[in-house]
Amino acid sequence: MLSNFISAADLFLNPTIFIAISGGVFLGLIFGSLPGLTATMGIALLLPLTFSMEAVTGMGMLLGVYCGAISGGSIPAALLNIPGTPSSVATTLDAYPMAKNGEPGRALGLAIVSSLIGGLVSVVIFAFASPIIANIALKFSAIEYFSLGLFGLTIIASVSGKSIIKGLVAGLLGVLFSLVGIDSLTGVIRLTGGVPELIGGIEFMPALIGLFALSQILNDAISKASGGSVGNIKVNNAYPRIKETLSQWKVWSLSSLIGAIIGAIPGAGGSIASFLAYDQAKNLSKTPEKFGTGHNEGVISCESANNGMTGGALIPMMTLGIPGDASAAILMGGLLIHGLQPGPTLFTDTPDIAYGIIIAFLVANILMFVFQSIGIKLFVRVLQIPRSYLLSFILVMCILGAFGISGTLTSAWILLIFGVLGFFLNRYGFSSAPIVLGMILGYMVESNFRRGMTMYEGDWSVFFTRPISLAFVLLSVISIVLPVYRKYKKSAKKAAHNLNGKFKEN
Repeated sequence: MLSNFISAADLFLNPTIFIAISGGVFLGLIFGSLPGLTATMGIALLLPLTFSMEAVTGMGMLLGVYCGAISGGSIPAALLNIPGTPSSVATTLDAYPMAKNGEPGRALGLAIVSSLIGGLVSVVIFAFASPIIANIALKFSAIEYFSLGLFGLTIIASVSGKSIIKGLVAGLLGVLFSLVGIDSLTGVIRLTGGVPELIGGIEFMPALIGLFALSQILNDAISKASGGSVGNIKVNNAYPRIKETLSQWKVWSLSSLIGAIIGAIPGAGGSIASFLAYDQAKNLSKTPEKFGTGHNEGVISCESANNGMTGGALIPMMTLGIPGDASAAILMGGLLIHGLQPGPTLFTDTPDIAYGIIIAFLVANILMFVFQSIGIKLFVRVLQIPRSYLLSFILVMCILGAFGISGTLTSAWILLIFGVLGFFLNRYGFSSAPIVLGMILGYMVESNFRRGMTMYEGDWSVFFTRPISLAFVLLSVISIVLPVYRKYKKSAKKAAHNLNGKFKEN
């Protein structure tokens, strides 16, 4: 393997590869930071430009867009409470409160370093553990997907804010939205209200942009916060927080591993990875009560999982010819365009190209860190722009992004409806994160449960006899019981303290 890497490294003596990767990363950061312009869209737009390039050069550019967009989503998530990409939704939970507390530079600094670490860990896993993880991913059937989705839904308790009940209501609302459209098993049209445009279901991206971006714009406008800028921003405090991030090695190591594993499971995606990492970081933290208030561990867990997912998604694509997500599917198209067949033979027949792509992925992550480190002070200055101008620009970009997804007014209507819904929910103390989680996992849980019951003729025991499924079920139980136990223990300790205080007074 080492000889293959050395042989592939010779390809990088050509500076054209570095220029292509740099251009891809730069464009990826732009696509990631603008709501509605996703990594998938960026890769698809640049794909035709790679036709005339060498395979490693073209794939390097596309991988640069991929890494840049996933990492770039943290910029609006931290500064404006608007996730640039779906995988950045969980980042808003702690990065935005940190920015509101007067530390936007620190929030971005933690996110940048965490993104680099997650990306580097995923490169190592991609290079050395691909066959093992790919084999595990192949064992996923409807049973395992249901158990994974169930585990994901238990995270609602961690992202509900102050009220778990309101979080559960919001989560169930998201699940309800996910069921709109054609039933994949029976073909029955359900919950569309007679609207033909909803037969294919509610488009996720316009709904996401509405829940976060448009609702935030409405909230700022109605609260008359759009008249001026945030004020004096401490630009000198905006720099990569390398020491702070590295000190949380337990958080970023576990989160990066979660991201890589979830990314390798076809159809799971970065949103699930970041929410799972956030939940595990909170459960294992010594100060779980600080999560949601601008806590280091919350930002680090989400961003390291996001970028850990990128390498994980490439594992089944490169080793099995099965893309892990939509972006990886287009990347696989890039390989096919250059006459390369993804799968085990890619590493045996063309090892210089296969290992060259891995090195290109490493370079893309490093350049992503460099560009973000250079631009961090510029990013923070966005908060000094008068809110009336900034929110007007964001509103236009939201509408264009939503319309560009499908090219129809249906997306714009979904944006508007979910924006108003998100505004009222936030007004009455409901968090938008559980709705997003419900929309991502609702259909996955429902459809795979029914498929599993059909496959095994209604035998419930199969969820507890298959090892991977059992592991996720046990994690679900722990994820529910642990927060309840901690809350009980905290209440008991507080009651004992009050009792001792009264006893001393007497």
